[in-house]
Amino acid sequence: MAHQTPALATVDGLSLQTRQWRRPDARATVILVHGFAASRKDGAVIRQAEALHVAGFDVITYDSRGHGESDGLCTLGDLERHDVAAAVAGDRRSDRPVVLVGASMGAISVLRYAACGDARVDGVVAVSCPAAWRAPRSAQGMLLAALTQTRLGRSVADRRMRVRLSPVWTNPEPPTALVGRIDAPIALVHGQRDRFIPAAAAVELYRHARDPRRLDLVPGMGHAYDLLGVAPVLAAVEWVLVAGAARPRIPLTV
Repeated sequence: MAHQTPALATVDGLSLQTRQWRRPDARATVILVHGFAASRKDGAVIRQAEALHVAGFDVITYDSRGHGESDGLCTLGDLERHDVAAAVAGDRRSDRPVVLVGASMGAISVLRYAACGDARVDGVVAVSCPAAWRAPRSAQGMLLAALTQTRLGRSVADRRMRVRLSPVWTNPEPPTALVGRIDAPIALVHGQRDRFIPAAAAVELYRHARDPRRLDLVPGMGHAYDLLGVAPVLAAVEWVLVAGAARPRIPLTV
């Protein structure tokens, strides 16, 4: 059963609303990060969280900044690294491994955090992650550009999607640069029927990533926490834990 928990506090002063699934025999903690315009209450996020919980994991998810009931403005994965850091710090079970799982914008968030070299991270799973800052040549890509790059679009996102977008684009490093700095095991999961971010992005990320690395292109799977991606994400979490078992860990102090 999921439990509402005290809000997480970020280093830049934001409050993030969370939901957690806990079990006394958990083998590891999974920080599950949603994508753009989703939240901790999104059905697909809950489905993936519950599957992870049944498989033996504690799960922490939250509304990213600018989303749902959390403070702040969405920066499309840049400052969201602070949100991931707050969730990692919020896990008091420091004797257990921590795996980061993020989808789409959430995948950028976990890559950006893991690229900082935090030894607390035992593995990273990036689902439906873009490789570069190129808007997809599709209706969805055009809509996202309109939402994020125009005042009218940001107003519509706020009213209709409950996403409060920052008007400033900081042009951060692309995901291809981030994966090359991550020394934890990294697994890439991408749907072959993803109509928003093509599967070629996952192949490009895999080429830039360090070993140990894994690539799973899932037939029939769409974007982000798709139903057909539930089992592949579980398999990816298991793989990064095995691949990272020999790596030294530094307990988190809070």
